[in-house]
Amino acid sequence: MAGGAARLFRSGKVGRNVRKRRKNRAQPIMTRHPSPPAALVVTRNLPPLIGGMERLVWHIVDALRADYRVHVIGPAGCGLQVPPKVTATGIPARPLWWFLARTQWATIRRALQLHPGLVFAGSGLTAPFAWLAARLAGAHCVVYLHGLDIEADHPLYRLLWRPFLRRCDRVFVNSRFSRGLAVKIGIDPARITILPPGVEPPDLTDAETRRRDFRAEHQLDDAPLMLYVGRITARKGLSVFVRGILPAVLSHIPNAKLVVIGDEPTQALKHRSGEKRRVFGSLQENRLGNRVLFLDHVGDSELSAAYFAADLLLFPVQDLPGDHEGFGMVAIEAAAHGLPTVAFAAGGVPDAVADGRSGRLIAPGDNRAFTEAVIDCLSRDDAEKHLAARRARQFAEDFSWTHFNDRFRTALAKYESHQR
Repeated sequence: MAGGAARLFRSGKVGRNVRKRRKNRAQPIMTRHPSPPAALVVTRNLPPLIGGMERLVWHIVDALRADYRVHVIGPAGCGLQVPPKVTATGIPARPLWWFLARTQWATIRRALQLHPGLVFAGSGLTAPFAWLAARLAGAHCVVYLHGLDIEADHPLYRLLWRPFLRRCDRVFVNSRFSRGLAVKIGIDPARITILPPGVEPPDLTDAETRRRDFRAEHQLDDAPLMLYVGRITARKGLSVFVRGILPAVLSHIPNAKLVVIGDEPTQALKHRSGEKRRVFGSLQENRLGNRVLFLDHVGDSELSAAYFAADLLLFPVQDLPGDHEGFGMVAIEAAAHGLPTVAFAAGGVPDAVADGRSGRLIAPGDNRAFTEAVIDCLSRDDAEKHLAARRARQFAEDFSWTHFNDRFRTALAKYESHQR
């Protein structure tokens, strides 16, 4: 952890590792444009790893490069996927202890080389390294917290990581719910900014063609189509839906089908195997295997086509102690495609789904109400579907990545101006 580095810092050895003054020498007269300050981003959440957190941090890097020279310390392979003009140091994401050890020293080394004005942690996991690097460089330390990295209940995390979250100069969170978690562990509310993730608005010109092509490719015909997108974990609730809700839906709408896009998160820190097996077990028990299509991971283009092809997105997130949904980016992506969502109002989901605008919010654990909402949405006529699609797209307009970048940069600039 950061202990060894902290001892090095207190010893004074790091402070003596400064650049020597150069001898005075004549310089040619020319117009010199000041170089932008450097920013150091420290994160485990970045492509090629897959997920909403990874996509969000990528866009933060993209926003930072407008005002900074950005260097990223992230998972191996990230250098091939960062935005233009961004440099990177890749470190194997597994095993975790190796990633943490390598990241600690890489962060210190880069901080001393680059002298950044800003050090950004992509999640609570890398906050200690970002904080130490910021102190070494005399920089501001900023972190984006997603929810699980606030309430993680591991004793070591509570003891060694949480104190650094409280010491960060600025804290971004993804929802009102996550803000509440942050305040609960002692983070100063005045330092917190709520900044929900964004979405890339899709091209709607060929939406109907892509809808038909997706259905034809997967032999879905004109069946009422439910869509689940995301990791298959206990928190996401797919097994609960398949076991306790899907049979009732199909008893009312026998020709309805479900497409599942996602898999178990083998790269996730809180990975628990067996959830997918439970899903298949419930399908086999209820003899519903022929009503569900699993596509595992798909590319962005096919995912977009799936949103266009579906009639409804399912987001049966569970309200589990110590394992809450911080936001719900998938619901915003669906809304941008005109696809409404039926979701349990757990964790930060109410910030991602507007009841009556982009879908329906159901009290956590009320499977009967969830079933009724799904049946109601799948039973709409064409006019009602078009109206629901328009409302969903209007809701999603405020969540574009362009707006996200602008808000992020504005919040940073406002903070930095107050520090001068």
